Amino acid sequence: MEVKRMGAKEYKDACALIRGLCANYDRVTGSCWALDTECPQMITQSLVCKYFRDVLLEDKEGRALKAEIMGEDLRKVCKVCGQHFRALSNRAKYCAKCAKKTERKRKSEWARKARRLVDV
Repeated sequence: MEVKRMGAKEYKDACALIRGLCANYDRVTGSCWALDTECPQMITQSLVCKYFRDVLLEDKEGRALKAEIMGEDLRKVCKVCGQHFRALSNRAKYCAKCAKKTERKRKSEWARKARRLVDV
């Protein structure tokens, strides 16, 4: 398996995620309770901690960070314009620009239909 590396921003976000959510992180000493040593994920920009990869990055708060770190693995093709975009969830169909347009169109069609059904 290829070891992924984080940039400076991703590393900073990863440290904040570990401090906030990691069950094995001791906030007083900064060490890992499971390994009984300094937290390995906090001292390197490589993805070395299995708990961080498998649990924290899969958590609701960690999905955006996972998309940033994994990059190419989470790219999808927009159904409208055909451009590649980074998906933050598995349900994403559209890039940000097309999602806004599609939502506006869907809401206007819904409102038009609702007005047509109202008795005056």
